[in-house]
Amino acid sequence: MHHWLLKSEPDVFSFDHLKQRPKKTEPWNGVRNYQVRNMMRDQMSIGDLGFFYHSSCDVPGIAGVVKIVKEAYPDHTQFDPSSEYFDQGSKREEPRWLMVDVKWEADFKTFVTLDMLRAEPKLADMLILRRGNRLSITQVETKHWDRICKLGGL
Repeated sequence: MHHWLLKSEPDVFSFDHLKQRPKKTEPWNGVRNYQVRNMMRDQMSIGDLGFFYHSSCDVPGIAGVVKIVKEAYPDHTQFDPSSEYFDQGSKREEPRWLMVDVKWEADFKTFVTLDMLRAEPKLADMLILRRGNRLSITQVETKHWDRICKLGGL
């Protein structure tokens, strides 16, 4: 099993939005980065767990845990001209972009802020804390997963 960190802007789609969805499940669509697409396609599996990270907001951080419940499949938004994620060059017979379905798994008792992550020496080499990292999904090492779960109260 792999662990992940999935970023979303809370004013677009938050952890609370996910909990309000039917079956607390939602497609993770709109990914337009080949490296992330390849991770979803080649590495993500049903049952993998991920942190739901609120980004581009006043207090960025991790709200809780999600589970991957459907493996990568074509992202329908790439074919919709009215979608901000429309990709004119993508063809239905050869889709460029994929998505996975995520399901709410657990709330953190404590919202784990980016400042808290930065202040923890055991997380210093975590990918999200490296300068220049802009990926919307990153893999999380088990040692980091365990420490962040403790910070969050799980």
